[in-house]
Amino acid sequence: MAEAGIRVLLALLWLLHLLPLGVLAVLGRGLGAVAHLVARKRRRIALRNLELCFPAMPPAEREALVREHFKLLVRSMLERSLLWHASPQRLRRLIHVEGDIGLADRGGKPVMWLVPHFVGLEVAGAAVQLFQNTWGIDIYQPQRSRAFDAALKKGRLRFGRGEAHPRGLPIRQLMRRIKEGCAFFNMPDQDFGAKDADFVPFFGVPACTLLAPSRMARLMGMAVQPVVVTLLPGGQGWRVRFHEPWAGWPTDDPKADTAAMNAFIERAILEAPAQYLWVHKRFKTRPPGEPPLYG
Repeated sequence: MAEAGIRVLLALLWLLHLLPLGVLAVLGRGLGAVAHLVARKRRRIALRNLELCFPAMPPAEREALVREHFKLLVRSMLERSLLWHASPQRLRRLIHVEGDIGLADRGGKPVMWLVPHFVGLEVAGAAVQLFQNTWGIDIYQPQRSRAFDAALKKGRLRFGRGEAHPRGLPIRQLMRRIKEGCAFFNMPDQDFGAKDADFVPFFGVPACTLLAPSRMARLMGMAVQPVVVTLLPGGQGWRVRFHEPWAGWPTDDPKADTAAMNAFIERAILEAPAQYLWVHKRFKTRPPGEPPLYG
């Protein structure tokens, strides 16, 4: 899309933040139903992922789950208008924090927030900026559109207690910022290729998964705290659950640590299966000699 079109979409996104969250939820679900019909490629990817992860699930149930997923996915995109433009007071009313959000503030160890790819993931960044004081740092995928890339970074960092760096940031620079007191948002559950990764079960299917969370946590003596975001019904807002830091993690076995991480993500998915990002090709990279899993 041309930059002019992107700017129009960004203006519409600003307008959407004026609506009540309940209205945005209804609008998002309606547009999500349309997206499910027209986004055939992504629909096929989501269905294939569910077929691989839940082979015993009846096909009709998988199809219903994908329809619901698209409704929640588009709803989360529209709700980004609030995260980027709504007042801090409004967001504090809508973000329901559970668990120990102040772990990083208390110091002691550097903190890694482990945030799986649920559709409401962006809310976690707003939560830590609004409800605690430690500076956060994350790595993001630069966008093709300069206008959208600038809006994304501005929206994520609007409360002034964070940094968003493009993928490819030298690891030594990231480690320096962590040593200086930044907590690290790590989103490790996507397929980034075989470099620095291994094939670890994800719902019983070998999934190319980064070993970096375990290795970095061990090298830097980090406390690892999972954070899971759930979209609540209608206009109720979002739940951001800060789980207890993992005891005994990492170990000296990065692959075993990564298997434990995937097992945690599996359990979180089972609590809200339609909210996980099924439209990503989670099993794109295959072990040597194995055929592709996506047509």
